[in-house]
Amino acid sequence: MKKLFSLTLLLTVFVTTISAQEKKFSVYGVGFYNLENLFDTCHDEGKNDYEYLPSGGLKWTGLKYSHKLHNMAQALSDMGTDVLKGVGCAFIGVSEVENAKCLADLCAQEPLKARNFQFCHVEGPDQRGVDCALLYNPSLFTVRDVKLVPYVYDLPKDSARATRGFLTVSGNLAGEHVTVIVNHLPSRFAGPYYRELGARQIAVVKDSLVADDPNVKVFVMGDMNDDPMDASMAKELRGRRTIEEVGPNDLYNPWWDVLAGGTGTLSYRGSWNLFDQILLSPNLLNPKGSKDYSTLKFWKNQIVRQNYLFQTEGRYKGSPKRTHASGVWLDGYSDHLPVVVYLVKEQK
Repeated sequence: MKKLFSLTLLLTVFVTTISAQEKKFSVYGVGFYNLENLFDTCHDEGKNDYEYLPSGGLKWTGLKYSHKLHNMAQALSDMGTDVLKGVGCAFIGVSEVENAKCLADLCAQEPLKARNFQFCHVEGPDQRGVDCALLYNPSLFTVRDVKLVPYVYDLPKDSARATRGFLTVSGNLAGEHVTVIVNHLPSRFAGPYYRELGARQIAVVKDSLVADDPNVKVFVMGDMNDDPMDASMAKELRGRRTIEEVGPNDLYNPWWDVLAGGTGTLSYRGSWNLFDQILLSPNLLNPKGSKDYSTLKFWKNQIVRQNYLFQTEGRYKGSPKRTHASGVWLDGYSDHLPVVVYLVKEQK
């Protein structure tokens, strides 16, 4: 007797099919990646992007920009391909992108152009000029609506500040209504209060989406600048460690045990953090013992660890290979690693 999930992977058009006994399942990947300062070489009025100009501190030239685009496109196109060979992710949230021009230039790179990748983006108020966006394969994901929900400070002293909002994209995946909230919460330098405030606001956005359509399947993804067990994620966003703990108003955060196992998405002084997370609404989960895959359900998650994403020598050997280190151009990728979540749906 074959075990239900003794799986044979069969590649079909745009999806991977899992065959288990007489049943067949389609698999979809969704991802997130912090692109670490994807800036063009031109000044955007009102933005503090001077470091990323040819005359700036990093001497950001057209050559460096073209290499950055090539590297990012390679990493993005490889996300999910160890399971979904030749297909990759249906959509990928990204952060630290300067503007729509950078996104257009990125999608014009051959690995992404070959899959006709498109993007959703709303120019935000961040003082450095970095935004979040959603890249997507239109053969797998169709867009219904795009909006940017602003991050709102609640202290008078912060009234003149501006930071990244919450990019909310509604669409259709595998015939189902899904919505993605792409985030980049305030940095560690800002202190935990601001990340907890942002997480509370994300929770409000998520709850409003569910109130509008109780059947919507929600993904909350981004560079949270906190680990899964920190208060912003565990308390304010209600990201639970196990599926059994997830209540109707909670989210499932499958990254707790990944970090507990000793790996993460960015390294600081030899220790790993896991700031890059994708959380899932309860209707994307199967309760323990259930094998109902008639609608999209969570299968597994992974940190993408392609060899080229890592430093192979020197002081930072084993850490993500970033674009610059100590002001020196490394022609690398990002100081973060990408993450992917896989979903399964039974074919009719």
